[in-house]
Amino acid sequence: WFFEHMDMAKAKKILGHTCIAGNVPVTLMVTGKPGEVKERCRKLIEICAPGSGYILTAGAFMDIGNPDNLRAMMAAAKEYGVY
Repeated sequence: WFFEHMDMAKAKKILGHTCIAGNVPVTLMVTGKPGEVKERCRKLIEICAPGSGYILTAGAFMDIGNPDNLRAMMAAAKEYGVY
């Protein structure tokens, strides 16, 4: 399951052991600040990673983006997303 705007705690509870992905809004990735992106990613990992089955990614396809925000997402994954 791939999400753009969803209560991920609720999705994780309902879908159980199904792999879920996304929920980093494309608008945040394009127009947000790196610190905002990293914090959103940290929160998503905190909610979705327990028990495994979460893929940190943007909530939809991005054909344009902010390289600094992509680096912030990768930094959050490395710092908070180790299973």
